[in-house]
Amino acid sequence: MKDKEETLDPADWTEVRDLAHQMVEDAVRHLDEVRKRHVWKPIPEDVRARFRTPLPMGPQPLGDVYEELRKNMFPYAMGNIHPRFWGWYMGSGNFTGALGDFLAAIDGSNLGGGSTAAVMIDMQVIDWFKEMMEFPSTASGTLTSGGSMANLLAHTITRNMMAGVDVRTDGIAGIPQPLRFYASDQVHSCHQKALETLGLGARSLRMVASDDRQRIHLSALEAAIAEDRAAGVAPVCVIGTAGTTNTGATDDLKALAALCRREGLRFHVDGCIGAFLKIAPENRALVAGIELADSVALDPHKWLHTPFEAGCVLVRDADRHFEAFEMHGEYLQLQTRGMIAGKFLADYGLELSRGFKALKVWMSLKENGAHKLGRLIDQNIAQARHLEALIADESRLELVAPVDLNIVCFRYADGLNDEAVLKAVNTEIMLRIQESGFAILSDTTVAGRHCLRVAINNHRTTRQDLSILLSEVLRTGAGVAHEQARSAATVSTAGKKTHYPRKKS
Repeated sequence: MKDKEETLDPADWTEVRDLAHQMVEDAVRHLDEVRKRHVWKPIPEDVRARFRTPLPMGPQPLGDVYEELRKNMFPYAMGNIHPRFWGWYMGSGNFTGALGDFLAAIDGSNLGGGSTAAVMIDMQVIDWFKEMMEFPSTASGTLTSGGSMANLLAHTITRNMMAGVDVRTDGIAGIPQPLRFYASDQVHSCHQKALETLGLGARSLRMVASDDRQRIHLSALEAAIAEDRAAGVAPVCVIGTAGTTNTGATDDLKALAALCRREGLRFHVDGCIGAFLKIAPENRALVAGIELADSVALDPHKWLHTPFEAGCVLVRDADRHFEAFEMHGEYLQLQTRGMIAGKFLADYGLELSRGFKALKVWMSLKENGAHKLGRLIDQNIAQARHLEALIADESRLELVAPVDLNIVCFRYADGLNDEAVLKAVNTEIMLRIQESGFAILSDTTVAGRHCLRVAINNHRTTRQDLSILLSEVLRTGAGVAHEQARSAATVSTAGKKTHYPRKKS
């Protein structure tokens, strides 16, 4: 019948219920057997081809759709849930958080605002984060997609407060002086991207030299601020880092807070790696002073192990936070009663439509408690120091940076001195270990020296995993170095002229 109305609900929920149960069984098995699998493996061409098919115009059974994902998606994941994934700085997730994402989707609420339980849970999570960071209860905050967005929102607030004009009305063209933000040369690249997005340009971020432990050099920072003021540039904000991406270094946050007070600057902390040290009983002193910041960026999907994605920005001045983003069209008139009453969360960020990402954080915190999550942070740091000690005891390996947190930068050396050769050998070690599926580690450059980088923020990692990693690095390194030496000898021999004895006349 032509005018029959349709729906996306199934005609019979029984089959869907059975398939959903199967998905949960498979998900539990997937996590339970995580150690039995390769961390990562390349995607074969025939599987890639399956993701290049045309738009489906007609229906197919949900069971067939799921089977295609089971065969072609799960075996080729990033692998960051695996205990031997230490590349870059990823979260490892948790099953309760995954259930939270499912339940959030079933609830279906748009977290832009409204008088709903979902909004209450979102605000409670923000309150819990304020409590963790020792921010006042009057402070503000909002959940974001991650640290990059959290830092962007914080810098937007600073720009609007310090511009000297009404930027929201008149735009950036009316700003009377160039604005300057300061951070160490180890700062995450998202800050430059944020300032470019805000129309201030890459030059608005001045990167200050770091010391031998990769922390911002305070005297160099003071000199930079004075130099800019003398040149007619307006210093507006210092970005302190609680855990740099390269090495895990943490700036002296107390000293930066005092400097900002003296200079009349805003103090923002990028705590996407290390802010949650505040709940770690053995290492919380590493981020002392973060509670003095005007704003802090957090990444729960790192050291709180929240499934992607989940970020947060906390702002001390709630009024200025609200003023930076509040806007309502005629179709969104707030009321004191009814469904649209209460705090409108979209007034604190850029997104009007927002997913219910707070639920997975809320459920995990309720299940585990902050104390256990803090102990897991301490556990990762202890594991990093264990790895550091193993490297120090092995003459063929070289530590490239101090281990202040949970990131270990080292390289296979074994008598190699040339930086180009060291880079070639260690890059090949990294790639072979990745491609073997045994582990994922990344590489970086610290103070001009290329190295391997192991970032340990996985609640499934054990010390034994790290000991086995070093054995694999040594085994692979010996093979690669031998191949490089043999190749170099072949090239050298081929380049020499062969001299034959002269025939006697």
